[in-house]
Amino acid sequence: MRSKGLREKVGRVEENNDGYNKERGVIKRSHRKRTIVAAFIPLMVLAIMIFLLFSPTFQSFINSGISLPEVAIEKIEFRENPGQIIAFIRNVGPTEITIAQADVNDRIHAAAIEPSKTLSRLSDAKVIIPFFWNPAEPYEVGITTDDGTRFSKTIEAAALAPNPDSQQIIFFAVIGIYVGIIPVMIGLLWYPFIRSMSRNKYNFFLSLTAGLLVFLGIDALIESNEIATDNVSPIFNGQMLIVIVTTISFIALLYASEKLTQRAIKKSMSSAEMTSPYSSYSNSTATNYPQTRSQVNQRQMQELVKPLAISLMIAIGIGLHNFSEGLAIGAAVLLGEIALSTFLIVGFTLHNTTEGLAIVAPLAKSRKLMLRRLVLMGVIAGAPTIAGAWIGGFLYSPIATIIFLSIGAGAIFQVVYSIGSWVLRSVDNNNNDKNKKIVTVNIFTIAGFAIGMIITYVTGLLV
Repeated sequence: MRSKGLREKVGRVEENNDGYNKERGVIKRSHRKRTIVAAFIPLMVLAIMIFLLFSPTFQSFINSGISLPEVAIEKIEFRENPGQIIAFIRNVGPTEITIAQADVNDRIHAAAIEPSKTLSRLSDAKVIIPFFWNPAEPYEVGITTDDGTRFSKTIEAAALAPNPDSQQIIFFAVIGIYVGIIPVMIGLLWYPFIRSMSRNKYNFFLSLTAGLLVFLGIDALIESNEIATDNVSPIFNGQMLIVIVTTISFIALLYASEKLTQRAIKKSMSSAEMTSPYSSYSNSTATNYPQTRSQVNQRQMQELVKPLAISLMIAIGIGLHNFSEGLAIGAAVLLGEIALSTFLIVGFTLHNTTEGLAIVAPLAKSRKLMLRRLVLMGVIAGAPTIAGAWIGGFLYSPIATIIFLSIGAGAIFQVVYSIGSWVLRSVDNNNNDKNKKIVTVNIFTIAGFAIGMIITYVTGLLV
C-alpha cells in the first residue's frame, strides 16, 4: 500500500511538472511573439513615414523650391594624335541635367558627350573636346548646363595621360622600385646595429619607430582629406568615409594581429614540447606545477613571437601606406600635377628609408631571424608601391585612393598600438621581490618617439 501511494505521489509530481513545463513553454512562445512584434513596430512606423513623404501632398510641398544643378568634374585627361581634352563628369545634384556646352580657358569649343548629354542623378559622362594643347601649360575646363550654370576645374600643368603600354608599365615599375622597395631594403640594414644595443637603447628605437609611423598615419589622413576636398563631390561625404574606413581597418587588423600572435605562440609551444628531450619529464611534473609552467612558457613564447608578429604587421601597414603612395604618384602623373624629377625620387627614397628601420626595430632582440624572412617583410612593405603606381596611373579614382589611404592609416595606427603595448609592457624586476613590476617608460622612449616624428617630417620636406 505504501509503495502504491508513493507511486501515486510520484505520478502527481510528474503531472505537475509536465503541466508546469507546458505552461512555461506557452509563456516563452508568447514572449517571443511579443518581442518580434515590438521589433517590427519601428519598421512599420518608418515605412508609413516614407510613404507619406512620397505622397502627392508632401511632394508638392518639397518641390515648391528651385533645385540647383550640381556637376562634379572628377578627372581631366590630355590626349594627342589628335589633340583632345577629355573631362569625366558626374551629376551629383538632386535633379536630371542636360549639358549644353564646354569651354577651355573661357572659350567655347565643340564637344562630343558620351554616352548622353542628359544625365540623371549620380550618372556620369565623358566630354571630349578637340583641342591642341601644350604640355606644362595651365588649362581651365568648363562645363555649362542648359540653365546656364557653369562648373569648372583647373589643371596647373597639362601632361599626356599615360596609356597601359609596355613603356608606361616599365616606367611606373621603375619608379615603384626606387621609391618603395629599395628604400625599405636599405632601412633593413639597420638590423645588426640595433641588435647590439642595450634595453634602453632598444626601447629608444622602438619608440622612434612609433614616432615614424604616427607621422605616416597622420600624413595619410591629411592627404586623403585633401583628395576628398579637391576631387570628391560633397554628396559622397569623403571625410566621413575616411573616418569609417580608418576605424574599420584599425579594428580588423588589431583582431588579425592578436589572432596571429596567439596562433604563433600556441604553435611554438606545442612544437617546443614535442621536440624537447625533457618532454616526458615536463609532462610528468606538469601536474605539480601546471600554472607556473604554463605562465613561464607563455611569457617566453611571447618574448619570441610578439616582436615577429609586430614586425609583420608593420610591414603590412607600411605596404598599405606605400600602395596608397603609389596611387598618389601614378595619379599625379596622370593629372599632370607634378613632374617626376630626380630630386623628387631622391626625396622619396630618403623619406621611405625610415620605413625599413620601423620594420627591423622590433626584431632586434629576437634570438634567431632568418634572412629570407626579413627580405620577405621588406618586399611586403615596398612592392605595393609598384601596384599602386600602375593603378593610380591607368585607373585613377579619387574614392578608391581615399579608401586605400584610410586603410593604410588604420593599419599604421594599429601597428603603433601594438608597439606601444610592447614598449610599455610590464617586465619582471630583477630584485628579490618578484611581485614588483617595472614599466619600460623613461626618457629614452619619450625622446625616441619625438625624434621619430621629427626625422619623418624633415625627410618629408624633400618630397
